[in-house]
Amino acid sequence: MQITVTDAASKWFQDEVGLKPGDGMKFYGKVYGKTPIHDGFSMAMVPDKDPDRPVGETEKDGIKYFVNYGDAWFFAGYDFVIDFDEKNDEPKYEYVAQKHDSRLQ
Repeated sequence: MQITVTDAASKWFQDEVGLKPGDGMKFYGKVYGKTPIHDGFSMAMVPDKDPDRPVGETEKDGIKYFVNYGDAWFFAGYDFVIDFDEKNDEPKYEYVAQKHDSRLQ
């Protein structure tokens, strides 16, 4: 699984969440809500500096963005793009279908 964080999204996480180099943000699926890939589940995030067997991880501006092994089910078969929605002044997420990711099988 590949995670991409745009410049605009990185700036939002620094300005609005207060993340700074050395910090991290964990993404995971939670019950209730809806995403383009799941009914009944939505995307959630929480500041966390310590990935636990990440299946996807990237670093942008010194900040780690990751998905742990226990949350792989939510993203299985997709790469994850974290962008910024200027109109709503919040992050927006894109799930990009993978051709193959052997780590999730």
